[in-house]
Amino acid sequence: MVGLVFVVIRFRVGEAEQAVFGKRVQAAVDVLARQKGFVSAQVGRNVDDPELLALNLEFENVGSYRRALSPYDVKVTAVPLLSQAIDEPTAYEELLPEHGFDGAAQDR
Repeated sequence: MVGLVFVVIRFRVGEAEQAVFGKRVQAAVDVLARQKGFVSAQVGRNVDDPELLALNLEFENVGSYRRALSPYDVKVTAVPLLSQAIDEPTAYEELLPEHGFDGAAQDR
């Protein structure tokens, strides 16, 4: 069974637009943090490419992540920002929990 899911969402944001982006990403994290199953969030800037930003979210499981995107306030606040992300798969199941690598941790 799939446990913890982390979501890596990358954005290409010009340095001049990053202050506005920061306010938008904070609002998105605030609304997502109120959803059941939310664990944590981080936002970071790539050390080699300062216009490449990442939002890392953690949820208890993939169902929690998917359900977190459904409420109206999330659709209004977070989804417009998330739709500007780089188009690539974003959700990952954790394979290195406390007790070691689990390469067979698939439950689809």
